[in-house]
Amino acid sequence: MSNNQALSLLGGLTPTQFLAEYWQKKPLLIKNAIPDFTGLLSPDELAGLACEDDVQSRIVEYKKGKWSAKHGPFDDSDFAILPERPTKEHNWTLLVQSVNHYLPEATALLQQFDFIPHARLDDLMVSYAPDGGGVGPHFDSYDVFLLQGQGKRLWRISQQTDLTLVEDAPLRILKSFDTSQEWLLEAGDMLYLPPHLAHWGIAVSEGATDCMTYSIGFRAPKNQELATEFLGFMQDRLNQDKLVLEGIYQDADLTLQIHPAEIDSKMISKVSANLQKIKWSDDVVAEFLGTYLSDPKAEVVFDAHKKIALPTFSEKLTKLGIALDLKSQMLFFGDNFFMNSEGVKFTGEAAIILQSLADKRCILAADFTAHIIQDAQLIQQLYDWYMAGYLNFNY
Repeated sequence: MSNNQALSLLGGLTPTQFLAEYWQKKPLLIKNAIPDFTGLLSPDELAGLACEDDVQSRIVEYKKGKWSAKHGPFDDSDFAILPERPTKEHNWTLLVQSVNHYLPEATALLQQFDFIPHARLDDLMVSYAPDGGGVGPHFDSYDVFLLQGQGKRLWRISQQTDLTLVEDAPLRILKSFDTSQEWLLEAGDMLYLPPHLAHWGIAVSEGATDCMTYSIGFRAPKNQELATEFLGFMQDRLNQDKLVLEGIYQDADLTLQIHPAEIDSKMISKVSANLQKIKWSDDVVAEFLGTYLSDPKAEVVFDAHKKIALPTFSEKLTKLGIALDLKSQMLFFGDNFFMNSEGVKFTGEAAIILQSLADKRCILAADFTAHIIQDAQLIQQLYDWYMAGYLNFNY
């Protein structure tokens, strides 16, 4: 962020205070974090999203002591069979992932959390539940802000270290739960939870107003996953001749072996020494992180734009400006920029404007000075991204 002012979003804390005292350390309840916030969409609109083919959604149901989960897309018949008046023995929740990919207001909401790096952001999940609904006591391996929309939700947290899970459950439901604190969140209230803290949210409906909660989640890749992906990245560098190990295996010092089928210790040592020539710097790791963390999820599909001439594109830039598509992720490291896993390099004024595009997710028309418009390489790159569906004109 460009400043470090106290935020009502953080209960009057500055981002620096929040990061130092709470981030990945302890929970924080923030009453009236976003005044007058009642949500970004209605229950019917959320259900409509859950019926779309390219939207990830789930209905989690608790019935007679057992949990089940059904994945979308759904249709009216899926909702019709759910109980209108849930009970303790039978209740349900609708979960819709990546709402920020489909709703500009959702992307704007996420931008209020820019004090956390974009590289850590996962998505905005929205849940709907009638009275008593929820996904049971569980824990997450990532940080999350739980912002209450319409209705109310009772949140219980536990400091327990027993994280034994219910067997055969579709989610990580805890077998036991020992409540240490609980809070009732109303519209506009927010709860921050660090990773691995056991919690349990229960919808509390009043009259016809059911519960909707907005979960701002932050990705936390497992170290094993990072290592596996990095090794694949290094393999690609070897295959692309960006990293070359010269020569071939040689053994002029070969001696007679007792067992011809045995892999000799000298051979092992020679190959080990050769493999240790593979080195990487922080810049290589940064390149890996840029491509890996900006890589769209498997279900994300971009709609290519209808072809327009490059001069027409340049003219529209100066009139409208341009913005990232809602599904796009753009990161940078120094002069290296990563758009949906594609890496490019720019310096000087072009780099400054691309940094602004990555930070703010848009470039205003006024930012396209005559000098910038004359930068053929930059304009060509923006044009290519636009044609791929990664960018859209501002309107």
